[in-house]
This record gives sequence, structure tokens and C-alpha cells, in this order.
Amino acid sequence: MTAAAGGTPGPAPAPLLELDGVHTYYGDSHILQGVSLRVLPGHVTCLIGRNGAGKTTTVRTVMGFSPPRGGRVVYAGRPITGAPPHRVARLGVALVPQGRGIFPELTVGEHLALAYRPGGWTAAQTAARFPALAARERQRAGVLSGGEQQMLAIARALAMAPRLVLLDEPSDGLAPRFVAAVRDMLREMRAAGLGILLVEQNLALARAVADRLYVLNKGRVVFEGTPAELDASPEVRRQYLGV
Repeated sequence: MTAAAGGTPGPAPAPLLELDGVHTYYGDSHILQGVSLRVLPGHVTCLIGRNGAGKTTTVRTVMGFSPPRGGRVVYAGRPITGAPPHRVARLGVALVPQGRGIFPELTVGEHLALAYRPGGWTAAQTAARFPALAARERQRAGVLSGGEQQMLAIARALAMAPRLVLLDEPSDGLAPRFVAAVRDMLREMRAAGLGILLVEQNLALARAVADRLYVLNKGRVVFEGTPAELDASPEVRRQYLGV
């Protein structure tokens, strides 16, 4: 609930993204088996679970890369089930893909210029937030470190002026200082009112930023709750997260 004037609880904001009973297949393999979740504006919703649980498939389903065979995907009150990726992106959904999706032959500046839409992060905003990228504006992205490439992937997404950002394993393979930078950036994005769907194997990072956590196992949601509620569920952590 949100607080209205005078401290009276008001209605919760409408979800920015809703998945309702989504079923997604790869060929004959039934990957997502009735997944339902919500992402609110100004909130971080985190998907966690073991490898193969269906986390990346959930992101691919939202973006339209893996259209579902059943269920609904709704963005900002508009059904987008099975919509092609370019249409989903134009509606205001940005993806920071697993592996970063950087084009090694393009320069840092070219990445940002190609992604830019009115209202998105400008080159000046990127430079202010990520000075290392500003110093490498004319360098090819392929020579950046892994952490710098991840910062570029996030800056590229924000240049698109999104309302919803999907991040798939943004801390994967990063040194601790870059993991901390990802954490801080996620908090800034949330404070700016963006909705965030975060797929993350790093449980400490997920707990540090998430407003809501969903645990996936074999394509099904087996837990939904706050970080505190997950902490109070040792059986869920042991059985589905191995901690």
C-alpha cells in the first residue's frame, strides 16, 4: 500500500508489467508452466532460482523472443502477449541481456547514439554517471572490461527512455566493485520511478535491491515474497536456492 495525504493508506499503484499463467515452450519442451508475476513502477522485482529454472525464458517471453503458447503478458494495461520484440521495445521496455549484448566493433558513442530516444539518457548524463565510458567514447566496445561493458549495456538501455527495464544476470562475471556499481544503479533507477525486472543468481545482490522476490523452479513460481519473508523461509532457500 502507498500512503496518501495525512498518512491514510492509498491504493497500490497499478502494475507496469503482469504475467498471468504464462506457458512457454522451446519446441516440445514445456519451460514456463503457468508463471504469474507483477512488476510495479518504482519497484525492483527479482527472479531467482537455480540454472534452468526458467528465469531467462521469462525475460525472453516478455520481450517477444519466445512467444508464449498460453497465458497473458500485459504492459501498462496493454496486452503484449506474443508481440514482436521491436514493438515491445517501442512501447518503453528496455533489455539488458545476459552476456551484455555489446557489439564489439561499434564505439561506446555509437552504441548510445543508436539507442537514444527523446527523453532518454543523453551522452552528457551517461558521462556524468559513468565517467569511464566518457573517457572511452570513441573506443570500440570490444576493448572495454567486462564491468565497463555492463555499464554500457545499462546506459544503452536507459538511453531508450524506458518505463520498464529487464536485466538478465547483470552481475555475472563482474568484480565486486562493479557488482556494487550495478547495485547502486538499480537503486537509482528505482528512485527514478522505473519498473525493474531483475534476473539474478547473486542472492546477496537480489536481497539488497528487491522489493519483491519470485523463486522459480522447473518453470513454476514456488515462492513469492519480500526479502525478509525469504529470510524467514529456510526450507525454500535450502530446497530451491541451495543456501
